[in-house]
Formats: sequence, structure tokens, C-alpha cells
Amino acid sequence: MIKTIGIIGAGMIGGQVARLSVAAGLNVIICNSRTPDTLISLIQELGSKARAATVSETINESDLVVAAIPLFAYKQLPVAELKGKIVIDTMNYYPSRDGNMAEVQTNKIASSEHFLRFLEGSIVVKTLNNMDFISLLNLARPKSDVERTAMPIACDNEAVAETVAGYLDIIGYDSVYIGTLAESWRAEPTMPAYVLPYRRSTAGGSLVSKKHLQELLSMAVRHAKMFGI
Repeated sequence: MIKTIGIIGAGMIGGQVARLSVAAGLNVIICNSRTPDTLISLIQELGSKARAATVSETINESDLVVAAIPLFAYKQLPVAELKGKIVIDTMNYYPSRDGNMAEVQTNKIASSEHFLRFLEGSIVVKTLNNMDFISLLNLARPKSDVERTAMPIACDNEAVAETVAGYLDIIGYDSVYIGTLAESWRAEPTMPAYVLPYRRSTAGGSLVSKKHLQELLSMAVRHAKMFGI
């Protein structure tokens, strides 16, 4: 049972995931590339269910780890400490930010597949990557709400995907299982299911139902410049 979420990265996505998790009654441990004391203001906002920690503490004391860092920084993650952990990969490839990463050719292989090769021994789940940070916070809805938005999940282990789907359900989202990480490109930058459908109608975001998301994912076609929006 997932009770504590560890978040590596306290930027826009990491911060929103922390807010959603705390609001859902989960414990949150969060870290950044600096020291825990640099996260004082965020922890004060989040309240007693959250605390800042080192990277090692965040990993070791959590049931589920969220990697909410820029893709260029993925090799800084401690492989040995993450071994055996479920790791949510929220990362996307943006050459303008990440630089030219020769190993990442998203028109041929999904970025999460590269991440898994590096993070040997972990169970990588691709999700929380296809929505901008404003929509991510604003579109969350209780389970009883008929107007719920869905986000995709990809994982080589379907049972783990179901576990993560349960976490998404708790923080306010339905989900659609894409399949293995090899299929996660369908929700990467420039694909129909990436960012734009979630913010098309209002500043607060736009409902994307499970059915609509499935349609968007089925429309995805790989091309030579799968990055940016």
C-alpha cells in the first residue's frame, strides 16, 4: 500500500505532485539538487504531511519515487539506491533545454526506455509527463466526480502499472494503460495526447476523458522531430 511518496525534484512538476499528494492525505518526502533547507518555504506551504530530505532519505523512506527532474540530469540519480523501487518517470526530451543528447532519439526509441537502461534494477513507469504544471493541479478531481481527466501510463510490468494507476486515482486522475515503455512515445512531446488537449478550452485546463485520451493516443505517429510543443 502506498503511503509515502518520494519526489526527486522540487520544480514545477515536482511541486504540483507534492501538492496533490498531500491533499490526498499521503505523506511526501521531497528533495532537490541542493540541501533540504532550501525547500523550507515549500514545506511550510505543504504542511505537516511533507518534509524535505536528502536524495538518499527520499528514496529509502518512500513507497514510490517520482523523478521530476530535467532529462539531462537523469544520470545524476543513484542507481544502486533506486534498485527495486518503483520510479515514475515524468521526464521529456527538450533539446533546447537538455542539449543534444545523442543517445535520445525519440523517433526511434522512447526516452523512458533509455532511462530504464540506465536505471537497471528499478521498475520504471512513464506517467505524469504529458500535462503542463498548471493543468496538472487544476484538473485533479475526486473519484466521485463524473468530470475526471485521464493521463496515460506505460510500464513493462502491468501489475506495477495498476499500482501506479491507484496512486493517480488517489490524487485525482483516471488513467489509460498504453502498454510497455516501448509504447510511451505516444504521450511524448509533439504527440496528440501531449499538453495541448489539457489546456485547450480554459486557463484552468480542459477535461480529457479516458475515451478521448485513447483516441488521441491511437492518433500518434512517429516523426523525426519529436520534442517541444
